[in-house]
Order: sequence, then structure tokens, then C-alpha cells
Amino acid sequence: MIRYALRCDRDHDFESWFQSSAAYDQQVKRKLVTCPICGSAKVEKAIMAPRIVGKKGRGRATPPPEAIAAPAPEAAPSGPTSLLMAQEKELRAKLKELRDHIVKNADNVGERFANEARAMHYGDKEHRPIYGEASPEEAKSLIDEGIEVSPLPALPEDRN
Repeated sequence: MIRYALRCDRDHDFESWFQSSAAYDQQVKRKLVTCPICGSAKVEKAIMAPRIVGKKGRGRATPPPEAIAAPAPEAAPSGPTSLLMAQEKELRAKLKELRDHIVKNADNVGERFANEARAMHYGDKEHRPIYGEASPEEAKSLIDEGIEVSPLPALPEDRN
């Protein structure tokens, strides 16, 4: 297993484990590696401190310099940073509330979403609230036909 320090295009840093460097390359190419903070699939390897293993200490790594003399934890941020963090928490809570409401009050039609939406739009099926999955091409086609669709808000915890 290989641990990589990663960074998304919005400068969020995170770590992830991969079976091999080839596995990392394949997963990034298929956009399976996403930022746990914002969900972006545009990720790249960040600079990492090397792990050095001696002959006697097989399996033991030299701790990074910051782990040797770790400073006392800092107080919680204040000012603009804490305000942004509070606003982000509030936004996430509202998105979760909206999503929970939709899931509770609509039928999950899964991959049949585009067909079900069309059938209701053209009067072949009774109108009811639905949600499901559609490719970007299917969503564009629905919109071009005058069928209103909207993506369900994705939450960071959905990607974990």
C-alpha cells in the first residue's frame, strides 16, 4: 500500500492510500479520486516528506520533523476564517436538510430517472416527485426537451 499526499484544484490537502502507483494513476484517470472537502476530481500528488526505513527498523519510519517537536495546539481560529467555517457548516447543514427532505418525499428511480421524467412530462405516467441518476448528456437532453431537472446536492460525506 502507498499513501499519497494529494491536493485538489481548490488547494484542499488530503491523504489517501492506494494499492500501487499504477492503481493511483488508473483511479485518477477514471476520476475516482475526489477531494473529501469539495468533491473535485481534479487532484494531483502534493509534495510529501519521504519515509526512510532502516535495516533494523523494518516497518518503522522516521517521523516527520513536525511530529518530533509538535507545538501545543492553537486556539480555534477567529475572525474571517472562523466566520467562513461557520457559514460553511451552516450551508452544509441546509444542503443536508434539503437532500433529506427530497429523499424522504420522493421516489428513487435510480438509472431510470431520464425515462421516468420523460414519461411524466409527456403524460404517459402520473406526476410524482422522483430522484435518481442521469448522465450529463441525459440531463442536457431533458432540459432541451423542456423538462425541469436539478442535481441533488452532493455532500462531502457521500464521497467517503
